[in-house]
Amino acid sequence: MDRPIRVVIAKPGLDGHDRGAKIIARSLRDAGMEIIYTGLHQTPEQIAATVVQEDADAVGLSILSGAHMTLVPRVVDLLRAEGAGDVLVMVGGTIPRDDIPALKELGVAEVFTPGAPIQGMVDFITSSVRGQG
Repeated sequence: MDRPIRVVIAKPGLDGHDRGAKIIARSLRDAGMEIIYTGLHQTPEQIAATVVQEDADAVGLSILSGAHMTLVPRVVDLLRAEGAGDVLVMVGGTIPRDDIPALKELGVAEVFTPGAPIQGMVDFITSSVRGQG
């Protein structure tokens, strides 16, 4: 792959807080990735369409509202239906530890909770997308 890793950062649902998502987006950009930030209040359908349209390698869903067990499965299902089931799906935000195994069973590659190191995210995305590791 000669082009930069393309990552969609999305804020699904009604959560109106995006400072963390913007920090992650800037940090990934500074690490050499191409970032597409969707903005607030995105539906799963809008997110999946953006991932497909932008030919993204990964999508990061930032959720603070507690609706992760409703929104994330919908995004994953839509990506699979659009033939983008190979896109790396990550979730970040206030996710209870008890929900992490269920999210991973759905196809989420990794869950980053508050305080996760940025370099760990960069390394995870790079190794997952580029196959290094």
